[in-house]
Amino acid sequence: MDKDVENIFDESIRLEMNVSKVYMKFYKLFSDDKKFWWDMFLKERNHASLLQSAKDIFKPVNMFPDDLLINSLKIIIHENNTLEKMLEDFEENPPSREEAFNIAFKIEISIGEAHYQAFMEKKSISFKDKVFS
Repeated sequence: MDKDVENIFDESIRLEMNVSKVYMKFYKLFSDDKKFWWDMFLKERNHASLLQSAKDIFKPVNMFPDDLLINSLKIIIHENNTLEKMLEDFEENPPSREEAFNIAFKIEISIGEAHYQAFMEKKSISFKDKVFS
């Protein structure tokens, strides 16, 4: 597997895990919305697992769908750094319930999440795509 592609996979997995950590934090903070935040947490963990499986399965043959991952390592690293800083900040200054929902909305429309969602919702035309749909 090309080293750039491998790094993009690793950072994409890290991104999904960071998003799941944000949702777990909200799960712990807001008992009235526990089911919602738990579902969001699980969704992100599942994304991370799917990407890890894809990396493991397709590593030797490099046959994963071309549009599964964002092709900009710089963007993914920036998003990861932003999320990790946010998690650190939450330790001293937890968000309000309203802020948590706004943060989740911004995360879900961010380039990383939007890109993954667009891939999952597109009409599968190839065998490679069908594996992930």
